[in-house]
Amino acid sequence: MRLFNPKEEYKKILTPETVSLLTKIHEYRGKQDLFGTANPEILSQLLEIAKIQSTAASNQIEGIVTTKDRLKKLVLQKTMPKNRDEKEIAGYRDVLSTIHASYDYIPLRPNLILQLHRDLYKFTGSSVGGTYKAADNVIAGTDANGNEHVRFRPVPAWETPDALKRLCDAYDAASSDPEINKLVLLPMFILDFLCIHPFSDGNGRMSRLLTLLLLYRSGYMVGKYISLERLVSDSKETYYEALQLSSEGWHENENDYLPFVRYLLGIVVAAYREFAGRVESVVTEKPSKADRVRDIIRQHTGQITKSEIMEACPDISQVTVQRSLAELLDRGDIIKIGGGRYTKYIWNYDKEN
Repeated sequence: MRLFNPKEEYKKILTPETVSLLTKIHEYRGKQDLFGTANPEILSQLLEIAKIQSTAASNQIEGIVTTKDRLKKLVLQKTMPKNRDEKEIAGYRDVLSTIHASYDYIPLRPNLILQLHRDLYKFTGSSVGGTYKAADNVIAGTDANGNEHVRFRPVPAWETPDALKRLCDAYDAASSDPEINKLVLLPMFILDFLCIHPFSDGNGRMSRLLTLLLLYRSGYMVGKYISLERLVSDSKETYYEALQLSSEGWHENENDYLPFVRYLLGIVVAAYREFAGRVESVVTEKPSKADRVRDIIRQHTGQITKSEIMEACPDISQVTVQRSLAELLDRGDIIKIGGGRYTKYIWNYDKEN
């Protein structure tokens, strides 16, 4: 049987790289507290943008999509879902809102995880919501030739309720230990949750919602203002690679948590870096609109579209954004990828070297 002993595993994870990531997060958290009291209007703007991006990205990873216009209206509750995908998107929106508003009152308990999963499917009428898997499931992958293969066999259905309870109890006990950093426990819990795979559907989305819940309950609020789900989606291949590496030997209690811990802490660092950059650029420098467009691209991880830039700064017109992009391209500050409606941009870091 799988043992959950985070206190013992914790010692193996505190490598110099892990400590460096933790130090960066703690430094950024200090700025989070400062901006939270000084700039409510900016935070309100970032909150709305992050809700839309989080709902879109987390569902898109699972192939659940709708148009950008429909997505925004669904997240802002200005329309009703029309099909199965939109019903699942609306469910994610509501669970995300619940976590944002009530994280202090949602302890990590199996019955509360079941309630959140139930709400994820409340618009679909599906019986899978809020119930453990009734049959054994597998985590499948696809190779370079398009052939499917089994990447991991989770805990059997009959063992799932007990496994999730033992996992929650182990997390609870370890998190009360003042010598253990909750930021390290968090990705360990998420890795174990995904290896248990307690539901027949929705495990990935629930893992991302639980990541936010545990971050908020530990005092790290960056996921409210910068979409962690978007950052995961942008680095999806690295995410799956880290998950694969850390799940090998899991059933035998021989797995290595470090790759997944390192990945998820890196996502949190990237979110804080983007958060600090966005707020500082507005507060301390009073930049022009063109400079703000420049900063958004430079601070963004990976490729970004014009529409994503406009979502990040809704007060800047499309004409100004287009003009700023043209100037940045002329100077060689950014690189254009693709064309037409699929055009994306990326910061040219080579120019800085």
